[in-house]
Amino acid sequence: MPLSISPLLPVLAVGLLLLSCIGCERSRRPEAGESPSQASQTGLGTESDHLSATAGALFADVSRASGLQFQHVSGRSLQYRFYEIVGSGAAFFDYDNDGDLDVYFVQSHQWDETNALPSPQRPLISDRLFRNDSPQGDPDGQLRFTDVTATSGISGAVGYGQGVACGDYDNDGDVDLYVTNFGPNQLWMNNGDGTFTDATKSTGTQVDRWSSSAAFVDYDRDGWLDLYVCNYVEYSFQTDKPCFGANGTRDYCGPNSFRGEPDRLFRNNGRGGFTDVSAAVGIASLDGAGLGVVCADFDGDRWTDIYVTNDGMPNRLWTNQCDGTFKDSSLLSGCAYNGTGAAEAGMGVDAADCDGDGDEDLFMAHLTNETNTLYLNDGRGGFSDRTNMSNLGAISQTMTGFGAGWIDYDNDSRLDVLVVNGTVKRENSAISSHDPYPRGQPNQLFRNEGKSFQDVGDRVCDTFVLQEMSRGLALGDIDSDGDTDFLVINNEGQARLYRNQLGHQNAWLGLRLVDADATRNQLGAVAQLELENGTIVRRRVRRDGGYCSSHDPRVLFGIPQGIQPVALEVIWPDGTREHFLPPDLGRYTELRQGSGQGDSS
Repeated sequence: MPLSISPLLPVLAVGLLLLSCIGCERSRRPEAGESPSQASQTGLGTESDHLSATAGALFADVSRASGLQFQHVSGRSLQYRFYEIVGSGAAFFDYDNDGDLDVYFVQSHQWDETNALPSPQRPLISDRLFRNDSPQGDPDGQLRFTDVTATSGISGAVGYGQGVACGDYDNDGDVDLYVTNFGPNQLWMNNGDGTFTDATKSTGTQVDRWSSSAAFVDYDRDGWLDLYVCNYVEYSFQTDKPCFGANGTRDYCGPNSFRGEPDRLFRNNGRGGFTDVSAAVGIASLDGAGLGVVCADFDGDRWTDIYVTNDGMPNRLWTNQCDGTFKDSSLLSGCAYNGTGAAEAGMGVDAADCDGDGDEDLFMAHLTNETNTLYLNDGRGGFSDRTNMSNLGAISQTMTGFGAGWIDYDNDSRLDVLVVNGTVKRENSAISSHDPYPRGQPNQLFRNEGKSFQDVGDRVCDTFVLQEMSRGLALGDIDSDGDTDFLVINNEGQARLYRNQLGHQNAWLGLRLVDADATRNQLGAVAQLELENGTIVRRRVRRDGGYCSSHDPRVLFGIPQGIQPVALEVIWPDGTREHFLPPDLGRYTELRQGSGQGDSS
């Protein structure tokens, strides 16, 4: 049912806990009805036994115990270069086709205009790839990740990294990577043998701008994934300028100090290459400081549209005209500005049917002194700002959000909202004027109560509410146990992997929706599961959204206690519909296009 206007009082202040970086790792997950603190008392006595001080924690920080250790380097300096504060993302994807989610980290580095190359004092660092060697389907299994960067060829990804998009662009059954940078981007072709080759030039996908988020999307429904690339602002060492806070001290600039860039759209030619069609389709007609992108059918015509959040500038809703072109309809659709007519500092964005009415709604994260924004869709691509009515306004006003994502963390079939925070200005965060850099902020998890949202961030995990500079957010089921885990990338800090402690205790149904040859995930496909109480739960196959990151493409349905699914419909990316019998609960099932009962509508 749609969210009502009755607000809930926000949960008050989350206390900061002085804990180690593995403060909520533990060796055994709780049984149903057992708290995580009870479970830890019978643990195995390993390094992961640093207990959470929060009873009943919803997630466990398993970064160190699993071997998934990554330290982001922003290269920050007292020159306050603009790129230092933007941060980077990560990807959950199965690079070796063994059925589980591996992890790709986007790295930045120490860089200045006089010494951009490595030196003995400045060692070469690159993006990182970790192979998932964990048991799957076991909520109590010990997670294990192995760094395979050197053998994979990814050690050649040495740009000043920003984001990553995943997709099988050549339809060979292997997931490829597109990495965005402050500087030349790179397309890494998966060779199918555990290695990658830099295919940027041969595919025609080089962009020498400052790019941020990107997404693979089949916008023309020809069965080949195209590529959308968000570009940020015209910034370089030559255009750098000093900026100052309200108190007169040196600070980082904002995006309005520089001109925005037009985004790029590359059309897949089906022969291993791409053509830049940005101007021809209308994408290049408008500038913007693009940071986030989601691709979904917002107006119900079964053609994929593209929504882009711009930092401090109007957002863009590129409505697919079904003829190979796009039109920006954000102003008429009500999602260019917030409800008060202001352009906000759009960073992270995600789209999903949060109110259960059958269309894609939008959530995005913004700057301190603004609020995060929830736009509800009327089913025809018209949006209304329902932020304050849903209790998501005041509770986010002191935060600067980056990664944002819809997540049903407790598998109750309602989509909750996860936001990771961290300031970008010294004046918005410093305890005193002597602090040289912006400070971190606690992250937030908003539970969907049906009529509004409640902040339950203090129940997530002790490290979740530490003051860190969180940026990228990737969502996925790392152990295939039927609940959603997540990964947070911290600017100039450690990445953190959070393992879900709760969701698998409820019933669930997982799907992998693939093409007729089962070679690739059908990005943009929508699965609609009808429950016996008449509720229809809608989930989209996606990798986009969050912030500069890529997600698990599998579809996961939480099933409320005591209720059974009765029907399943899939809307494929080419607009066709098929009906399937609901698969068994408690497992992931692969459904191929063309194997269901067709629908001529």
